[in-house]
Amino acid sequence: MICYNCGAALGQPDRCPDCGADVRIYKKIVMASNASYNEALKKARVRDLSGAILNLKESLRFYKMNIDARNLLGLVYYDMGEVVMALTEWVLSKNYQPRDNAASRYLDEVQKNQGQLETINQTIKKYNQALQYCRQDSRDLAIIQLKKVLSMNPRLVSGHQLLALLYLQEGKYEQAKKCLRNAGRIDSNNTTTLRYLAEVNQMLRGSGSGKKQKDDELLSYQSGNETIIQPRYRRESSALGTVINMIIGLAIGVAVTYYLVVPGVRRQVLNEKKTEVIDANNAIASKNQTISELEAQIEDLTVQITNAKGNEENYESRISTYEQLLAAYAAYANEDIEAAGTALGNVNEEYLSEESKRIYDAVNAEVNAEYVTAVNKAGRDAYDAQDYEEAIKNLSIVVELDETYDSGYSLFYLAQAYRKNEDQEHAAVYFQKVVELYPGTERAGVAQNYIDSIEEE
Repeated sequence: MICYNCGAALGQPDRCPDCGADVRIYKKIVMASNASYNEALKKARVRDLSGAILNLKESLRFYKMNIDARNLLGLVYYDMGEVVMALTEWVLSKNYQPRDNAASRYLDEVQKNQGQLETINQTIKKYNQALQYCRQDSRDLAIIQLKKVLSMNPRLVSGHQLLALLYLQEGKYEQAKKCLRNAGRIDSNNTTTLRYLAEVNQMLRGSGSGKKQKDDELLSYQSGNETIIQPRYRRESSALGTVINMIIGLAIGVAVTYYLVVPGVRRQVLNEKKTEVIDANNAIASKNQTISELEAQIEDLTVQITNAKGNEENYESRISTYEQLLAAYAAYANEDIEAAGTALGNVNEEYLSEESKRIYDAVNAEVNAEYVTAVNKAGRDAYDAQDYEEAIKNLSIVVELDETYDSGYSLFYLAQAYRKNEDQEHAAVYFQKVVELYPGTERAGVAQNYIDSIEEE
C-alpha cells in the first residue's frame, strides 16, 4: 500500500513515514475495496458473473486505483461477451498503472488478433441491427440477425437473453428455454436470465394438456355380407384388481401429501425465506450506512489534500521571496545595482516577516536611487547610439518607477525613442504626458508639435 499524498510505501503506523500524512481513513477505504474485490473473486469462480460485477463496481467506487479489481471486471465482461466494456476497463487500468500491469497483456492479445477485432466489430453492428429490427417489430429478421451474432460470439449473454425474449413473444417456449439455459451456463446467477426462465416455465405449464385417453379397443367380425363392430369386454383377474387398488391407494396418498403436507412445508420455507430477506435487508442498510460514512470521510480527506497542496504552493512562494531578497542583498554588496534592483522587483512583501521587511526597505531605499540612475544612463547611452529598442527598454523602467525623474527628460527621451523606432502610437502617449506634466516648457512645445504631426498622419 502506498501513501495517497507522496506515494511512499506505508507500514503499520497510522502516519506516512515520509510526509507524515494521516492514513488511517485511507487504509480503511482500501481495505473495504479489497474486501469487495475478494467477494467478487469468489462469485466469479462459481460463475456468478453478475454478482461479481456488482461487487467489483463497489470495490472501484471505494478505490478507483484498485488495479486487480479493474482488471478482473474487464475479464468478467470479456467472459460475458461484452468485449467493448472489457477493453474500456483495461485501458483505464493501463492509464492508472502503465508498468507491471496484466491489462497490457490482455490488450496486446486482443490487438494482435486482427481477425478477432473484425469479428467483434461485425458482432456489434449485427447486434445493433437486431435491436433496430426489434424496434420495428420485425421479429423474424431480428431472430435471424441474433443467430448470426451468437454464431460469431456464443458467449454474449445479452444476445441469448434477447433471442429468448423474441422466442417468448413468438410462443416458442422450448426454444426460448434453450437460449436461457445457454445464457445460464455463462452467468449462472443473472437476474434477467432467471426472470425470463421463470416466465417460460410458467408458460410451458399453462400450455400443457393431459394425455388423451385411449379409445376402447373394438371387436369386429364378418356376418354374411355385413361387418359387425362391438366393444371388446375383458374380465379382470383378481391380481389385476389388486394392482389397481394399490395404484388408487398410492394416488390417494400422493393427493393427501400434496394437499396437506406440502402446503405446511411450503409455508415453513416461505417463513424462513422471509426471515432471510429481512436479515439481508438489515445487513444492506448497515452496509449502506457504512458506505455513507466512508464517503463523508473521503470528502473530508479530499479537502485536506487540497488544503495541503495550497499550503505547499504558499510555502514555495515564501521561499522564492526570501531567495530573491538574499540575491538582492548579495548583488548590492557586490555593487551590482542592476541585478539588485531586478531581484528586489521579484520580492513579494506580503510573505516577509517584520525583520525581513526592514532589511528589504533599507536595501530598496539604497538601491532605488542608484538603480534608477544606472538604468537611466544606460537608456540615454543607447538612445545616443541609436539603439532605440534598448533605449525603450531601459527608459521604460525609469518612467515606470518615476515619471518626473531628471525633470521629465527621461519621459521625453522615451517618447523620442518610440518615435524614432516608428512606434507612433506609444510615442504620442508619452509626448502627451510631457505636455501635461511640463506645460510652457520647450520640451512641452516640441512634444506638442510631434503630437500634431502624428495626428495629421
